Amino acid sequence: MLRFFRSNSVVSRVIADETLIVPVRRGVGDLASIYSLNPVGSAIWSAISQPRSKVEIVQIIQEEFDADSAAVSADIDSFLAEMSTAGLVNSDEAGVAA
Repeated sequence: MLRFFRSNSVVSRVIADETLIVPVRRGVGDLASIYSLNPVGSAIWSAISQPRSKVEIVQIIQEEFDADSAAVSADIDSFLAEMSTAGLVNSDEAGVAA
């Protein structure tokens, strides 16, 4: 099963209810590439503080926002794709899908 988790090469902080993510390149924060997350993005970011499958992430977000699972799933797909492309989220295979 594919699991998603935060990259080790970023620093994130919550400031005034807003999650900010700063990539760290060669030991220095890349201030030209700061990412600011909306509440749903912040909740996803929080959920992947440990490795989680997409199904687990959908469940967490769906419970927190009481939203339609199809819409949540699409939002999570977009978030993970964008953050993976930016190098902020990693993924790995864990175990065998049951």
